Amino acid sequence: MPNLFLESLRLSHFRSHHVVNIACDSRPIAIYGANGAGKTNILEAVSLLSPGRGVRRASAEDMTRRPEAVGWKVKAILRSQDRMHEIETWSENGAARQVRIDSKAATQVTLGRIARVLWLIPAMDRLWTEGADGRRRFLDRMTLSFYPSHAENVLNYEKNMRERNRLLKEQVQDAHWYRAIEGQMAVAGIKIWAARKEALMHIHASQEDAETSFPTANLTLTNAESIEIPKNSEDLAAILAEYRGRDIVAGRTLAGPHRDDIYGVFAAKNVPAKDSSTGEQKALLISLILANGRALNEQTGIPPVLLLDEVAAHLDAGRRAALYDEICALGAQAWMTGTGPELFEELGPRAQHLLVSEADGKSQVKFQ
Repeated sequence: MPNLFLESLRLSHFRSHHVVNIACDSRPIAIYGANGAGKTNILEAVSLLSPGRGVRRASAEDMTRRPEAVGWKVKAILRSQDRMHEIETWSENGAARQVRIDSKAATQVTLGRIARVLWLIPAMDRLWTEGADGRRRFLDRMTLSFYPSHAENVLNYEKNMRERNRLLKEQVQDAHWYRAIEGQMAVAGIKIWAARKEALMHIHASQEDAETSFPTANLTLTNAESIEIPKNSEDLAAILAEYRGRDIVAGRTLAGPHRDDIYGVFAAKNVPAKDSSTGEQKALLISLILANGRALNEQTGIPPVLLLDEVAAHLDAGRRAALYDEICALGAQAWMTGTGPELFEELGPRAQHLLVSEADGKSQVKFQ
């Protein structure tokens, strides 16, 4: 039986949902309905049970239901191993979202220690061909699933980098102003690099050991300046000091983990992922999500919650069946969306089937 799953989900004034209650068990959840009915909004709500801005990277204000705009709330009962957690996250009047776990105020970072959530959405289909920012977020989502403290390290690094960038833009030359900031950036930066490299090692090992119908992707950690990743914080602080002159000219920090990227290769063909076909790129992403889930299960004994938006739309029946078999073998509670029930026929009773419809401007949900 899975060790991590949502037992209930309640949405209040969230996107297209006025008040919705979903009671579920540990099986995957196949969500279907017409475009615009509110399927992806359910996945977005679940994604907010983990650190960050969710699958759409939207502001808290954008998530509130219109025209009321009174704020929103997501409440869930999460089973994790033998424990039950009550998680609430909400926003009032467009303010930054708040979190409460088991009736106590908590930070988003704390969510990462309780709920491991991974997702794949249509916007990520262009991951290999667009800018490095999306690939870096993808890498950090994988890394966070293994190392919850990664979120705090990234926040600390970015906070200090913003202060350094302020000095750079003001053309401050005095090294004294930079040293303490760069030292703190270096401590957090080394931890970020170490966690990212270890996460990729876990992913590669999982792919090598798996019997899967999806292609293997070889991933390499790279960076914009092609610098060799330093072994300790002192070396990273030295690199930041060395780059200071160039950074002052640029008005921003040019070297560090915030400039990381991942280079992906379709292993079977030895072709860069960005040069692979659209279908192959999608298959590689599915493969990586599954590998992440398997590796996490191997490392912690707990498979993650998976959010797969329109994942089956471009798969034939055979590949869909293979995907569902792997999800069920993993034991993950996967929340999957599609336009019709025929996309989930291969799952049968192994999943819960949820119809989402729209009436009078409100999303409605009903298990079939």
